[in-house]
Amino acid sequence: MSLERLIEQCKKNDVKAQSELYKLYASKLFSVSLKYSRNTAEAEDNLQDAFVTIFKKIEQYKSKGSLEGWMKRITINTALQRYRTVGVFDIVNEQQIADDSIEIDEDSISIDFLLQIIQELPDRYRMVFNLYALDGYSHKEIAEMLSITTGTSKSNLARARQILKEKLKTYKASLNSQTL
Repeated sequence: MSLERLIEQCKKNDVKAQSELYKLYASKLFSVSLKYSRNTAEAEDNLQDAFVTIFKKIEQYKSKGSLEGWMKRITINTALQRYRTVGVFDIVNEQQIADDSIEIDEDSISIDFLLQIIQELPDRYRMVFNLYALDGYSHKEIAEMLSITTGTSKSNLARARQILKEKLKTYKASLNSQTL
């Protein structure tokens, strides 16, 4: 079945088509959900909630842009919705922000380890880090999505980078001590 036909059937609440659409995109959207979640169980919950929203709102998809991109935005927004109402974002003074870059040695650090330390970040830092560094949103867009100031977005990104840098430094030190 073509994607266009699949979408049309989903708009008619065809359970078979919905199941097929889920099978086509669940793994890609799960990885998106995982980036914004504390753990696998939370990512699974967010993914399920995202698909409920996708099927409810599929009528709104007008075939402009990719379906995957549209579903990815819904998945991100579903994960972020958990944090908007809980007040996890700090308001800070923009002058306190230092731009801290992170250097990663791809040979000694696995993607799984990087994902793990990103998931360990406090919610407010993880959300901003993922939106900015992994999904390419601007601080202005992040501020609008999370109902925070651009200064808070920048500050949370800087703090996330600082925490990740410290964890990578500790990890590298433990690797070096094992090889000695």
